[in-house]
Amino acid sequence: MVTDVFGKLTRSVRTPRRGVACEPDKEVDFPVSENVEAKTDVVLVGAGIMSATLGALLRQLQPEWTITAFERLDAAAAESSDPWNNAGTGHSALCELNYTPGKPDGSVDITKAISVNEQFQVSRQFWAYAVDNGILSDPKNFINPIPHVSFVHGADNVKYLRARYDALAGHPLFAGMEYSESPEWFTERLPLMAQGRDFSDPVALNWTETGTDVDFGALTKQLINNVSASGGTVFFGHEVVNLSKQSDGSWKVKVRNRRSGVTRIVHAKFVFVGAGGGALHLLQKSGIAEAKGFGGFPVSGAFLRCTNPDVIAQHSAKVYGKAAVGAPPMSVPHLDTRVIGGKQGLLFGPYAGWSPKFLKEGGILDLPKSIRPNNLMSMLGVGVTELGLVKYLVGELTQSPADRIVTLGEFAPEARLEDWELIVAGQRVQVIRRKGMGGVLEFGTAVVNAADGTIAGLLGASPGASTAVPAMLDVLERCFPKQWAGWQPKLKEMVPSLGVKLSENPSLFDQVWKWSTESLQLDTASEPVPAAPAEVATV
Repeated sequence: MVTDVFGKLTRSVRTPRRGVACEPDKEVDFPVSENVEAKTDVVLVGAGIMSATLGALLRQLQPEWTITAFERLDAAAAESSDPWNNAGTGHSALCELNYTPGKPDGSVDITKAISVNEQFQVSRQFWAYAVDNGILSDPKNFINPIPHVSFVHGADNVKYLRARYDALAGHPLFAGMEYSESPEWFTERLPLMAQGRDFSDPVALNWTETGTDVDFGALTKQLINNVSASGGTVFFGHEVVNLSKQSDGSWKVKVRNRRSGVTRIVHAKFVFVGAGGGALHLLQKSGIAEAKGFGGFPVSGAFLRCTNPDVIAQHSAKVYGKAAVGAPPMSVPHLDTRVIGGKQGLLFGPYAGWSPKFLKEGGILDLPKSIRPNNLMSMLGVGVTELGLVKYLVGELTQSPADRIVTLGEFAPEARLEDWELIVAGQRVQVIRRKGMGGVLEFGTAVVNAADGTIAGLLGASPGASTAVPAMLDVLERCFPKQWAGWQPKLKEMVPSLGVKLSENPSLFDQVWKWSTESLQLDTASEPVPAAPAEVATV
C-alpha cells in the first residue's frame, strides 16, 4: 500500500510562520501504520543550506511537485550551516588570499577569485529575488554589510599583497578595493589590531568596504520555512539510513525516527543528498557508479570567540591573513566580525584539528565505514602525498590555550586569554577523488549525480554555503535536462545574470549589484549591539 506524502503526511509537521526559525516538534512521525509506504516527487536529505536552497528553487519552478525533507537533528541548520559552525564571510574572494596564489614571477593568479566572486553574485541575486517575492523576510536577519580586508606583514608578503591589489583593483567585480601600507591608516580602521603592534615590521591591507557577513543558519531556516509554508513537508529527528534504486527508476528511501526507532519507507522520483559530511555514506549506499572512487578526509576545527563586549566593539571587519605552511585552504586565519541575531560578535581562527567523524554530531566510525574496495587506493594515495597536511594537523592538535593566544597575537597583539573562549566549529569532509592508481585531495565542492539524473549529492567544503545557489542550479541542470530549457524564463527572473559572466559584462553587473544592494538593504547599515554570545558547546 502506498500513500501520497503531500496529501497525508503534512498533518504531522507544524508549518512555521514565514521568516520564523524552524524548531523541532515534540514528536514527528508518519501518521500511517508501519506497513504503509509513502511517495513523494522529491526527497531532500538534510535541512542545511544546500537542501533548503534546492527546495526553495523547486517551489518556484515546479510548485505542484511534492517535496519531503528529512533532517536527522532536531532543528534546521544545526551542522555546518549553523552560524557558529560556519565562517559566514559570504565568500566572494574579496579578502581570502587562498583564492589569489602568487606565481614564481611575482604576479598573482586571480582566476579562482573571479570564479568564486561570480558564483557569489548568483547567490546574492537569488536572495534579492527571494526578498522581493516574500520567500525571505527581513534581510538583516541573515546578511549585513561588513568590510572585507586582506592583511599581511613582512616585506615579502607586502610585495605580494601589492601585486594582488594591482591584479584585482581594475576588475569590475573588485571595483572600489583600496590598498595601504600606512600605519596611520591601519590604526584608524583597525584599532584592535593596531594596539601594541610594532610597525617596524611592514604591514599592508587590501580593503573592500562592500563586503558582507552572512548568517547561513538564519538564511537556511527562512528558506526551509518557505518550503514548508508553500506545501512541502519537513521532518526533524528523522534519519535517512538507506537508498535503493527501483526497477521503475524511482528510489526507495528508508527513514528512521531517531526518537522512536521506527523505520518507514518513502518512494521518491528524485533524491538530493545534502547531508554535509554524511553525504558520502549515503551516496555509497545508493550504489551509483558515479560515487565510486570517492573518499573523504575529515578535518575538524575550533574558533576563539570573544566574550568581552568592549573588545568586540573595537573591531568591525572580516580580516583574513595568509595560511600557515601546509595548512588546508579553509584554515586561512581570520579575525572575523559576525552579526548573529542582530548582535555583533568576534571570532578568530580556525584552529584545525582532526576527528574521524564526518559530522559534528556524527560517530567515530564514520571514516572507517566510508572505506570501500573502490576508494581504498585513492585514500591510501592521499595518505602518502599529504604528509605536510598531517604534520600541520598534528601541530594544531598539540596547541595549548596559551599557544592559541600567541597565534591570535599576530592579528591582535594585546589579546588576553581571559577575553576569549574556545568553541568547536563544524566538521568538514574534504573530497578525495580517484586519480590514476591513487587519489588526490580536493579543497572545494563537487556535485555527484547519477547518469539518469534521479539522484545527486554534494561533497566537499569551502567555499560551500556562499555558492549554494550556483551549486543547486548545477544540480538542476544536470538532473532535469528535459525541464531545464522550459525553466529558463523563471530562472532568469530569479537570477538575471544566469548564463552570463558578469566579469565580461560590467553594465549588467552594475544593474544587478544596485538591485541586490537595495533589495537586501545593504545600503542601510544597521547598528548591531556588541555583546557576549549565547552559550554553545565549548572545549
